[in-house]
Amino acid sequence: MMNASMNYYICKTSNFIMKIQISILFSVFLLITSCKVKSQSKEASNIEIKNQTETKGTVSILEKEFVIKNLNNVSHKVWLYLPPNYTTSKEKYPVIYMQDAQNLFDAKTSFAGEWEIDETLNKLYNKTKKGFIVVGVENGGEKRIEEYTPWSNTKYGGGKGDVYSDFLVNTLKPYIDNNYKTKSSAENTAIIGSSLGGLISFYTGLKHPKVFGKIGALSTSFWFSSKVNSFAEKHANLKNTKLFLLVGDKEGASMVPDTENMAERLVDNGFEAKNIKTKVAANGTHTESFWKSEFLETITYLFNL
Repeated sequence: MMNASMNYYICKTSNFIMKIQISILFSVFLLITSCKVKSQSKEASNIEIKNQTETKGTVSILEKEFVIKNLNNVSHKVWLYLPPNYTTSKEKYPVIYMQDAQNLFDAKTSFAGEWEIDETLNKLYNKTKKGFIVVGVENGGEKRIEEYTPWSNTKYGGGKGDVYSDFLVNTLKPYIDNNYKTKSSAENTAIIGSSLGGLISFYTGLKHPKVFGKIGALSTSFWFSSKVNSFAEKHANLKNTKLFLLVGDKEGASMVPDTENMAERLVDNGFEAKNIKTKVAANGTHTESFWKSEFLETITYLFNL
């Protein structure tokens, strides 16, 4: 009887100890899981706070991608820079539309170095409290020449720039104005680009002065087609549009005279001379680093900063 009783109590004690061990293991598991979740939550929170600091704006890529009808089947991503106080302020902001978005904000996606648009505008905001929205449209890669040239070239092809220009005016700008706090008037809307991106910005700004009242044409490829001359003469009689023409003196034999001649042609055909600034930069080259260094002066002139 004693052996049976002892066996009974031993089994009961063993079961009790086992239950305690299981309970302890389960509690440890919950504790580890809880700490892990809290850690992940804290990390996510920090990222969110970091993106909303009062000294730095935010750069994002829109979830909506745009396939431009009648141009090509390339999906165009749109990058968006919002000023540091965007989420905390009720004010509306002037907007800068830019080409070649891959080169504007991130060195990893750029062709040969980024423009550092967000860093430049963050510093400007911290100094002046002046904020801008920037809308950067990615180029279509191998389709870039087609998109950024309103006329064809016998050697390089192209010539679908009108379709791209209409997309900016009729699709992208209305979308941005409907979804963000923008000052939508022409006097508060700029279009800026370099090289062929400068050509399509120049073309779009002159053709649609009621949409884009400010044009930054940097190192513009006026050489691509002689038709740009007659186009400029036809659309030169503008009284309110502001234009910044930039070229470096190390860009090539024709770049400086092409740019200076274009400025003269515009003025001769009615463009307000006081609204054009032509800059020939010493040692300026056809590079992203050059355009980065001139971006602040470009918008300073266009927006009277």
